[in-house]
Amino acid sequence: MDAVSIPNLFASLQIPNNHTAVGLSNLLASNSQAKALFHHRRLPDSGWSDLQIQRLLLELSVLDTNCEVATKCQSSTSDIFSHRWTGAGEREGRIYSPLVSQRHYAFGHGIGRSGDVMEAQPKAVGSSALLRLTLRLTLDAVRRGAGLNGNIGKGDQSSGPASFGTLLPVCTGMAMALVLSGLRDRAHKLDAAAGNETERNIVLWSRIDQKSCYKAILTAGLRCIVLPTKAHTGTDEVSTDLDALKVALDEYENRILAVLTTTSCFCPRVPDEVDAVAKMIQTWNEGKDGIGISHVINHAYGLQCQSTNKLLNRACNIGRVDAIICSTDKNFLVPVGGALIMSPNYNVIESISQNYPGRASASPIIDLFITLLSMGLDGYKRILDERIRLTGLFRHRLEELADLFGERVLICPRNTISFGITLDNLVVQDGTKYDSEQPQQEERNKQVTKFGSMLFTRCISGTRVVPRNESKVISGHTFHGFGSSHEQFPHAYMTSACAVGMSEGEMNEFFVRLERSWKEYCAKRKKESKKWRKEDGYIEGNMQDLAMGNT
Repeated sequence: MDAVSIPNLFASLQIPNNHTAVGLSNLLASNSQAKALFHHRRLPDSGWSDLQIQRLLLELSVLDTNCEVATKCQSSTSDIFSHRWTGAGEREGRIYSPLVSQRHYAFGHGIGRSGDVMEAQPKAVGSSALLRLTLRLTLDAVRRGAGLNGNIGKGDQSSGPASFGTLLPVCTGMAMALVLSGLRDRAHKLDAAAGNETERNIVLWSRIDQKSCYKAILTAGLRCIVLPTKAHTGTDEVSTDLDALKVALDEYENRILAVLTTTSCFCPRVPDEVDAVAKMIQTWNEGKDGIGISHVINHAYGLQCQSTNKLLNRACNIGRVDAIICSTDKNFLVPVGGALIMSPNYNVIESISQNYPGRASASPIIDLFITLLSMGLDGYKRILDERIRLTGLFRHRLEELADLFGERVLICPRNTISFGITLDNLVVQDGTKYDSEQPQQEERNKQVTKFGSMLFTRCISGTRVVPRNESKVISGHTFHGFGSSHEQFPHAYMTSACAVGMSEGEMNEFFVRLERSWKEYCAKRKKESKKWRKEDGYIEGNMQDLAMGNT
């Protein structure tokens, strides 16, 4: 039924025309909104209602050939098949459970094709339209909401960081591996065309102590060179060692595929100076044959931070940036499982999209589409502004708590999402005499780790407790001082984040529970310390009696 046929059809049921006209106005308004969405491909200022979103999703799913038979495989084989479409392929979008079909709005074909994750499917035009529209809405959100530039260029013509993009239904680490694989394939073709036959199989990685980053490089079949970080005097900040990067560029030269930097990280790590890195890479590439060294930025949850977004804009303006990887769950409040890849270069995005093997799940795309329409541009800006408002309050409350327990907040002004507080006074000495510093440090670290476990058992999630001088081996590489992204960070500490989506009530409750748990822990350690001292005194007295011959 459409707006033209409805009046006549309803009149045959003796429904007055004036009544029909009132109801029809709602249908026309809804159709007008949908048409505007497809025409402008921009996020509406005001969010849509759930009913409006559901209606559009169901209309799109009807366009897929499998929709009418999605859940019919439960039916008896003796049933007469009366549906318009019948499929004899190995993948026909069949869904056994009606509940699963309902959860996915009957989208069963997925997105993309075996040759390109962004390619349209002949059997799934509704799914294809959903993917393309969701990408446009997402790029619009990060341009007009988060403040990333998106000046459309052509081909290899450099432009803003949010000019082009693709959506991948994988977590940030897997997206990173796919990005590096796509860049490797692109580099092989362009280097060969320029007569450069050297294999690019090295990634220079500015160290950040997150396992997924390092593993992503190895998953792509590449060799990772871990660049040390630099501690900044006058603050507690840890970030890029530009001198170490320059040395590595000169040492490995044309064997380098990419430099991987990070802009969203746990305190005391702060965003890499991606603008300086971009400029350095561009300068190093000048005058050399082939594709040159690429620059990939891990911007996992950085879209919520205005200062790092400005840093990305500057990096793309003055130097080389090939790909920017963002998580959908951390930035847009959807379930884990999606990534947004952006680039100022269309050809880079094309290479990444064409490197995805097979079809992809549409589930993360549906989640993102629903969320963006539900938020609208005003809603998205509102949660970004609320995070900024809470940041000052969060730091103030953390400073009050630090004073209460004789600690201090780590000075990391360039990280406005993750905050750290020292735990130097958390450890209580039990009087044990150690032969060396190592077992004593291990005991301290054990106590600090117990504090982190205690917080979790009291339903406080998201905090990270980092002991001093811990070492961790990941895929054969030893990271000294693991957790702090630096080999010799001088403090044990705890981090917590003021991230997008946190409410003021949630923040207040966090600090109430944290203070209570901290007091409980200190009381427990104090009681244990008294016990140790009493036992030591008893043993020492007995030893003196024995020495004097007393019984």
